[in-house]
Amino acid sequence: MARFLLTCVTVLCSIFLFAQNEDSILIRKIADDIFINGKAYGNLTTLTKTVGGRLSGSPQMVKAESWGQQTLKNAGADKVWLQECMVPHWVRGGKDEAKFTAANNKKEETLDILALGNSVGTGASGINASVILINNFDELEKRKDEIKGKIVFYNYKFNPRFVETFYSYGDAVRYREFGASRAAKYGAVAMLVSSMTESVDNNPHTGALDYNDSFPKIPAAAVGLWDADKLAKAITENKNVTVFLKTNAKMLPDTVGHNVIGEITGSEFPDQYITIGGHLDSWDPAEGASDDGTGCVHSIEILRVFKAIGYKPKHTIRIVLFANEENGLRGGTKYGQEAKAKNEKHIFALESDAGGFTPRAFSFMLPADKLEKIRAAWIPLLKEFGVYEFAKGGGGADVSPLNELLQTPVAELIPDTQRYFDYHHSRNDVLANVNKRELELGAINMSALIYLVDKYGF
Repeated sequence: MARFLLTCVTVLCSIFLFAQNEDSILIRKIADDIFINGKAYGNLTTLTKTVGGRLSGSPQMVKAESWGQQTLKNAGADKVWLQECMVPHWVRGGKDEAKFTAANNKKEETLDILALGNSVGTGASGINASVILINNFDELEKRKDEIKGKIVFYNYKFNPRFVETFYSYGDAVRYREFGASRAAKYGAVAMLVSSMTESVDNNPHTGALDYNDSFPKIPAAAVGLWDADKLAKAITENKNVTVFLKTNAKMLPDTVGHNVIGEITGSEFPDQYITIGGHLDSWDPAEGASDDGTGCVHSIEILRVFKAIGYKPKHTIRIVLFANEENGLRGGTKYGQEAKAKNEKHIFALESDAGGFTPRAFSFMLPADKLEKIRAAWIPLLKEFGVYEFAKGGGGADVSPLNELLQTPVAELIPDTQRYFDYHHSRNDVLANVNKRELELGAINMSALIYLVDKYGF
């Protein structure tokens, strides 16, 4: 009996090792093709240099959708189509301006600012008012009686103690998102906020705010870090500081946008779907390279490499270039709602929306036992290409509706985070700040993960 059991164990180990070797060979084939023949960087070059910033509702949004359709066709998609959704149409409307004057120094000093997305504008005359320095929401509550008629300036810094910078962002971003309405509750006429970054430059970083309809909508803008420090110092040294703020932003009626979708039809389970995507929209100050052009070209590259090496997936692989992640999440919501309405079976969804930097991990929304199982089996196959961890967490924003509505397992590529918020939502988000080799490694790891999910499931 003991000999029989030993034989069984030996056979099972041999089968496992054979399968691992087969998987390793296929993943190496993926990697070689992407390294040698990859199109991700070239596709990103075309997107950033011929389309540029792609704010929802803008003419560049329409141009980007055409780019997405053609690029998916060029990659070899069996089918490409547009999924319509209504998107917000916020416009900046011109150059944002701000300057301040301290009572003890009559010289005006310029502030480098960007109006926050979805913000109202100041009107043609601008706003000239005293500014009050508020370091956090607790201080706002303590000084609420001092707020009326003033511009509130939130000078809340990124917490440098977090190694993963997304935690610093999550901690600070509430001031950008909710600070205007919380200040308006106490009579503020406008809001300024230190940019959501720990960069060493003065580039302001925009991003969406979220108004509370119970309070007046006041203009809001982000300030570059050097100028935020300069303004904070002036207020600290001289309580009487006045800011002039002029922004031209306004919200127009919703307009028609589209998710751009391409797919490879599954060879065994054509009615079961694996979704991979990034968001096609971006903020307007720059080219939208890292946020999220890299995620879009990562996703398209998976389709291209599967076609190039002749891999025929069992399940239908869908590449989705999502509309309107930045200031509404309309594209991801529409995709999830339509999937539910059609009673589609989605077995997995993967997103790339953290830049094209060196891949480090994937974050999964999976039960603990399943996560531990794939950790043991799959990480050894990916370590060669930089991924060393499968973390428990969530997927990206655009695939989260699939999890909420259909309980689809979701995941997100986690590249190295140290540089992402140097560029995020700022004029620095350009092609020159994307490394071709790092971008390719992201596409390799995503392709390998999709291959393993398609072959083995969870």
